[in-house]
Amino acid sequence: MSLPPEKASELKQLIHQQLSKMDVHSRIREILADTIREELAPDQQQLSTEDLIKALRRRGIIDDVMKELNFVTDNANQELPLSPKQPVCFTDRQSTLLKKTNIDPTRRYLYLQVLSGKAFLEHLQEPEPLPGQVCSTFTLCLHFRNQRFRSKPVPCACEPDFHDGFLLEVHRESLGDGTRMADSTTMLSISDPVHMVLIKTDIFGETTLVASYFLEWRSVLGSENGVTNLTAELMGVGTESKVSVGVLNIKLEMYPPLNQTLSQEVVSTQLALEHQKTAEKERLFLVYAKQWWREYLQIRPSHNSRLVKIFAQGDCEDHANLLCSLLLGYGLEAFVCVGTKAKGVPHAWVMTCGTDGTITFWESLTGHRYIHKSTNLDEPPAAEQPKPLYPYRTIGCVFNHQMFLGNCQPSDSVETCVFDLNDESKWKPMSEEAIKSVCAPGATTSLPPFPPLCASTIDASVTSNEIEMQLRLLVSEHRKDLGLTTVWEDQLSYLLSPALASYEFERTTSISAGNEEFQDAIRRAVPDGHTFKGFPIHFVYRNARRAFATCLRSPFCEEIICCRGDQVRLAVRVRVFTYPESACAVWIMFACKYRSVL
Repeated sequence: MSLPPEKASELKQLIHQQLSKMDVHSRIREILADTIREELAPDQQQLSTEDLIKALRRRGIIDDVMKELNFVTDNANQELPLSPKQPVCFTDRQSTLLKKTNIDPTRRYLYLQVLSGKAFLEHLQEPEPLPGQVCSTFTLCLHFRNQRFRSKPVPCACEPDFHDGFLLEVHRESLGDGTRMADSTTMLSISDPVHMVLIKTDIFGETTLVASYFLEWRSVLGSENGVTNLTAELMGVGTESKVSVGVLNIKLEMYPPLNQTLSQEVVSTQLALEHQKTAEKERLFLVYAKQWWREYLQIRPSHNSRLVKIFAQGDCEDHANLLCSLLLGYGLEAFVCVGTKAKGVPHAWVMTCGTDGTITFWESLTGHRYIHKSTNLDEPPAAEQPKPLYPYRTIGCVFNHQMFLGNCQPSDSVETCVFDLNDESKWKPMSEEAIKSVCAPGATTSLPPFPPLCASTIDASVTSNEIEMQLRLLVSEHRKDLGLTTVWEDQLSYLLSPALASYEFERTTSISAGNEEFQDAIRRAVPDGHTFKGFPIHFVYRNARRAFATCLRSPFCEEIICCRGDQVRLAVRVRVFTYPESACAVWIMFACKYRSVL
């Protein structure tokens, strides 16, 4: 077999690097000197090449070199040296496409290829986009054992052109196993699924969740040659959770190839046992939860109408769970509260308990915070009690990953509630052992681990400038329709920047700073006899046209944008503040100055 010139050159370079690393040349010189002293007869003038090779083999030099070079044969019968972090080719047996990636050959990988998509019937009549045309796209996101991946966006279609590969490292987290290659038996015990999320991005950049799917990958351990093909039917979300949105054709392959594959019977038995174990844990917890609920109802009949939700799902509940998890991660004592808002509307929010006894409520949908001050009904009011600022009316229970407590105080009013969670006469606790049986990490396969947060991919400066230029164009067009000219003042726009930074700082920390300096700068920029007006507004999306339409619904902002008068100068400034997962806070400020005419 002959290698291409570039491959032969690469192979020689790798061998040379390895020989230099092992200091083989010095060892050969030492062995040569010893051999000459010990074996060269007085009448011999030189050693033959064969004699030298025998001496090197006898001293184990050749074997050491071969082990370090680690020659292996792949499926195409090509002999290539593999060393850590060197490019390795994955050959698709159905095509000649070669995909390269840097891998460690001492670790075990699952190579997941998404070969195609089918039956996305919602896009059956969608025309094929022309070259360069902006269109809606699908993006596939993967999460597996603290690893996250994102596919290339593909145009939405009935048969979207998914053709991407993801290299997932399979390893154990236990101490000492981090650098050990996982064998078939070890991987069979790893129950973490591959979480696949399909996202749609429309032509305006807005994203929506299309489907979420948990892929059981361990069937590949019992497949011939460690390769298997399967289909994943994606179901919708929310009210469409029972409706299929499409099918993905997937290929799984283990790398390096498995020395010994398991039988399908062994794999099936393991999966069945795990399912049975999980179902039994959940059954026992359900039995305990029903007993706990019966005891809670026996305290007083009115408990039957309280919002004590042991099993619940929804929109604000998911937000509250996420916020509570983040606060717990930052070391705070946080709980999710389940109760009602005005008019008895069910709601969930977050509560933190300070070391000084301060109770703080957090609204997960807006980020607002409220300090709770309990009203003691047993004491006569010396003065009229202030009306609470928070919108919450009743509270039925609180919980986090370790505790679940039902409110058993005479009244479930938040205003009069005492948050001494250690007082079992006021809060009925659920057994922590029962909670751990279904909520502890690894306790059940139905609760996958949370994925790590990814850094933002948004360039704040570029995005700010783009939105600002779009808003300038929209304002100019709107004023033109009204028969008004538009004159922009760049210096005034520039002066608005510190104010927007101050607003975001205050929104995230509740600390106000820099307002006096901003006002002073504006006074210096506005001549005597002129009037200044400004309107700041906050968004969590980056769609300029949608934001502009929202701003026009404000009479005060509409007055600025449609300002008439003498020497009217307009200004607009946009500041985008980025956060993990490409979330962002967008602050926009419209302003104008004009000469006052009596």
